[in-house]
Amino acid sequence: MIVLDTLHLEVDGPTARLRLDHGKANEMGRAQIAEWEALCAWLESGAVRTLVTYSDRLSSKGAPLFIAGANVTERASWPVAEVKAHVRRQRECLIRLRHAPVFHVGVVHGLALGWGTEFMIACDWRIATPGARFALPETGLGILPGAGGAAELAAIVGPNHALRLGMTGEPVDAAEAHRIGLVDELAADLGAGLARATALARRMQTRSPTAIAAYKAAVLASVGTPAELRRTIEAQAYEHCVDSGEAAIGRANFAAINAGEVPTWGPFSRWDP
Repeated sequence: MIVLDTLHLEVDGPTARLRLDHGKANEMGRAQIAEWEALCAWLESGAVRTLVTYSDRLSSKGAPLFIAGANVTERASWPVAEVKAHVRRQRECLIRLRHAPVFHVGVVHGLALGWGTEFMIACDWRIATPGARFALPETGLGILPGAGGAAELAAIVGPNHALRLGMTGEPVDAAEAHRIGLVDELAADLGAGLARATALARRMQTRSPTAIAAYKAAVLASVGTPAELRRTIEAQAYEHCVDSGEAAIGRANFAAINAGEVPTWGPFSRWDP
């Protein structure tokens, strides 16, 4: 079991729930990035199949918070080279989280500003409550969203919405975020959002860790590639499941699986395209 200091992780079998509650407003700084990197390493080992990230934090005025951006104030006295290196580290961390071999569900209740909005890129399924608010204020600070907001956000919401969010800093509520595809699903409140995430996690518990990880890797590796290469990636991922022995377990337990039973899958075997 991994031990984290500022991120609060609860593990229940193949499901991990990460509750954000640190700093003044769940802002992401150097200490948190180090913990996210450690968490990524743990996820890459196949320790769990689902990660649910959420926050039930309230501000001093009672407003819900998810992630209120990066910790810009800690950089005030940093030299330019250190700032650049830190933001590169942030970017690589979110890329690594995006490709972790788990189904990552983000349940957003409250402010998701800057890094909080970019965090959506690292989730496989995004649920928002009516209290969710998203914005990219960075250009008003003389920088730009540099942890995926400029490179990856357009692939989710389209280039025009990405330009609107990043260039104007205009905040959007949960309904607008859902309309443009920044979030995938709306929930009535945090409890309902977590219940939905739990239901998805239960479905993941029945499936081969090796197969679901290979499927995710193949899907992400195929985005934007020519059709021939997509088919090659799919074939390689499928054959990894066969070579790992998971396909044989599935065939041997076909009737039991159809009856709702869960077989004993083999040890986790990660495939990288």
